[in-house]
Amino acid sequence: MGSSDRLFNRQRTVHQILGGGLVADVMLWRQKNLTVGILSVTLAAWVVFELSGYTLLSLVSSVFLLLVSILFLWAKSAAILNRPAPPLPNLYLSEEIVNEVAAFIRTRTNTLLQVSQDIALGKDSRMFFKVAAYLWLISVVGGLTDFLTLGYISLVIVLTVPGLYEQYEDYIDRYVMMGYRKLQLLYMKLDEECISKVQKWILEKRKLS
Repeated sequence: MGSSDRLFNRQRTVHQILGGGLVADVMLWRQKNLTVGILSVTLAAWVVFELSGYTLLSLVSSVFLLLVSILFLWAKSAAILNRPAPPLPNLYLSEEIVNEVAAFIRTRTNTLLQVSQDIALGKDSRMFFKVAAYLWLISVVGGLTDFLTLGYISLVIVLTVPGLYEQYEDYIDRYVMMGYRKLQLLYMKLDEECISKVQKWILEKRKLS
């Protein structure tokens, strides 16, 4: 299969696209024991959450409360008994890290705002349909499940779909590209018959006003 028949005309392998490191190995089941371990621990945590009635926020708060209490009592007893203090790493954010995070957030936020502006002004019809479809999908999924279950399902998808895709990528790429070309033809037809007419009608109204 040629590169033009690959999704997004990619020339790199799935492993390279995912970074080629340990994360890619885990997602593609090249570290099977680690992948199975992550799935097992996550499943156990999800079952505990569901059976205990704890929410993620309440459990995290309880764990932090327990941790802070242990460290506080350890430090106090160490001072009284002349023992070493708890071995804690240097809890400090450097200016370089803060600047990198701020720059990353600013860039992504500006991109989001620019896309939102283009959609609001009707400049990008294709992006509007994409965003509308994503928001509708999120709304449907959010109505069917809670955040914790959604997170677990998302992790299972991340640890299974890439591996399955790598194994059957030739078949998947072929059928996805066929479907994508059909959707392109459908969009061109819709744009020609509906969207272009609506835009033309709006321009005529503006000229008359």
